[in-house]
Amino acid sequence: MSADEHAERFTVLRPLLFTIVYEILGSATESDDVLQDSYLRWAKVDLAAVRDTKSYLARLVTRQALNALRASTRRREEYIGSWLPEPLLLEENDASADVVLAESVSMAMLVLLETLTPNERAVFVLREVFGFDYDEIAAAVGKSVATVHQMAHRARGHVQARRRRFDPVDAGTTTRITEQFMSAAATGDMEGLLSLLAPDATWTADSGGKVTAARQPVVGAAKVAVLVMELFRVGRLPDSRIEMVNCNNAPAMAAYDGDHLVGVCLFEVGDGKITNFYVIRNPDKLLALTVPRQISR
Repeated sequence: MSADEHAERFTVLRPLLFTIVYEILGSATESDDVLQDSYLRWAKVDLAAVRDTKSYLARLVTRQALNALRASTRRREEYIGSWLPEPLLLEENDASADVVLAESVSMAMLVLLETLTPNERAVFVLREVFGFDYDEIAAAVGKSVATVHQMAHRARGHVQARRRRFDPVDAGTTTRITEQFMSAAATGDMEGLLSLLAPDATWTADSGGKVTAARQPVVGAAKVAVLVMELFRVGRLPDSRIEMVNCNNAPAMAAYDGDHLVGVCLFEVGDGKITNFYVIRNPDKLLALTVPRQISR
């Protein structure tokens, strides 16, 4: 088998493989590293012995992702302030036609998945999002099929118990709330802004201790509204601006100082109100937000 065939098979499945790894790690940068390492391993495989390329590569990248996740656990425990997943810049509406995929890459889901053990996270992602068989998952995580069944049940229950109970929000509603929010914040309409926020709206900022940001989540519509107004006040300074982008299949505000990206703010909508703001200011986590990614399942 030629190197070209190895490359062709891997390239065709790359969006799927990237999505699997990103949902396990919550980092686009680390996902790129895992895929690069996985490809080097794949290039040495005898393709004549591979019966199912998709299953084989999914197992390969999952193992590498789990190794990376376990290696990063200590770094995350020592992290200064709140830790948030690395945002993912997507092509407009890249995942919107696939409800399961759209929810699986949302910032809210990625934050929730952080509460699972590495193996539970991998099992949940492979089973609930990508629909792999239990025997395939068992091979990927190095556990028995019976153990994987137990992990899947436990992880599913954990996620369902902690997932916010909201009525589904369609794209039209999200667009409307986004436009109303931008108008109220840009014009300094505090009353209008408060009307869009859930009473327990939460602002979580990730700076890694490298820039100024709240180190603990801020809870309450009134407190969050003040932070929003401050963000837009800064955005009106000379050479500063705020642009709307699509991160993790949700509306997001990208804040620039000149041509330099200084922060991204994603927000979550439920029951017609904005419930969560996720603010990424750690410069290291903004590096990957230069080129839109393609995801798939």
